[in-house]
Formats: sequence, structure tokens, C-alpha cells
Amino acid sequence: MTSDVAVIAGAGLGLSASLARLLTKEGFRVVLAARNLGKLSTLVDETGALAVETDVADVASVENLFDVADKAGPLSLVVFNASGRARGPIADLDPESVKQALLVGAYGGFLVGQQAARRLLSRGSGSILFTGATASVKGFSGSAGFAMPKFGLRGLAQSMARELAPKNIHVAHFIVDGVIAPNEPGQNRPGQASEPDRQDRRLSPDAIAETYLAIHRQHRSAWTWELELRPWIENF
Repeated sequence: MTSDVAVIAGAGLGLSASLARLLTKEGFRVVLAARNLGKLSTLVDETGALAVETDVADVASVENLFDVADKAGPLSLVVFNASGRARGPIADLDPESVKQALLVGAYGGFLVGQQAARRLLSRGSGSILFTGATASVKGFSGSAGFAMPKFGLRGLAQSMARELAPKNIHVAHFIVDGVIAPNEPGQNRPGQASEPDRQDRRLSPDAIAETYLAIHRQHRSAWTWELELRPWIENF
């Protein structure tokens, strides 16, 4: 039997890596999309995933990604993890950086969601999952260039969910309200301190991945369109 295909757009070494490992273990054929494939070499060797160089903000590049996925088998699940961010005081933000953040974080979500919807509508089932953040619902000071794409992505997900749910396509948006712990030592972002004795302050990427799979497998009589995930001591 041909395995169902799962596409992870905006793949990296955190949540996407946990998803790739879990989905491979569960029998999916995983396709990873990223602008920089070099960072995924170990993950590809480990999971047998296909890696496709992709710019999610480019129409032709996203079309190519899904053409490759079509050859791998029947599409069942698409996860959009790409994120654009431009942070700083509003008076100092570089307009081009903000434009790029919007193109990647919101327009990229549209392009990936559109290609996914066309294929899943033809199949008559499947899931499209979008990864949001605290900034999807709360615009912090100095974070306009991150909140705008995240707000836009949430609006896209909500509209798609209402349109596609009656057609048996499950669309869900995840508000990851907190910092995701690194999969490996040394994977912290610049300025992000290591907290080996306070891991409950961060979300486990493996636990998040399990939740994504559970949402994908929900019975359609009780679908979730939006879910918030946070470490148990996170303020909200």
C-alpha cells in the first residue's frame, strides 16, 4: 500500500523535526520544505524524508513542492510552520524586512494552503494545520512586524476552516503560547538562554507534535479549529 504523504513547510530542527520523526514512525511519507536544505541532512538520513528546497513566498516554488509531493503518494496532511519576523520599535523598523515577514508568514501560508486545498478537495479528506504564536492574538510592544503576519495567518486559517470543513477538509490553527524547547543542545535562538533545570518553562516539541497528529486524527463530529498550547507555568 502507498503511504499517505505529509508535507511540512518551513521545516527546521525544532517542531518540524519532531513532527517528521513522529509521522515517519506512524507510517507517513514525509516531505520537508525549507529554503536551506543543508540543516536538514541529518533529519533526512534519520527519517528517509524527501527534502525540497522551497521559498514559501514564491508561487512557482510552492507549486514545485506540491508537484514533488504528488509523486510521493496521496497527500493527507499539510503543516505550515514557516514564520516571518521583524522586531523593533515601529519608528525604526525596516520596511523591506516587514514586507518579507508578511510574505513568508502570511502570504506563504496562503500559497501553501491553496495548493494543499486543491489536492485535498480532490481526495475528499485531509488536514491543513497552521502554526501560530502568542502574537497571533496579542500584539506586543515592538513586535508589529511579527504580529501582522501571525494575525494574518490566523485569519486565513479561520476562513479556510469555515469554507473547507463542510467539504471534509480539517483546517486547524495552533497558538503556541511560549518558547519551544530545543530538540538538541545548542539549538537556542540568539539571546535565548539555556534553562536545563527549568524545562517546564518551555514546550516540548515532541509533545506538540503528538498534539498535531491527534488533531489530524480527530473524528469530524468533534473537530478543533483552534488550539492553544503553553507550558504549565506560562502566564496568560
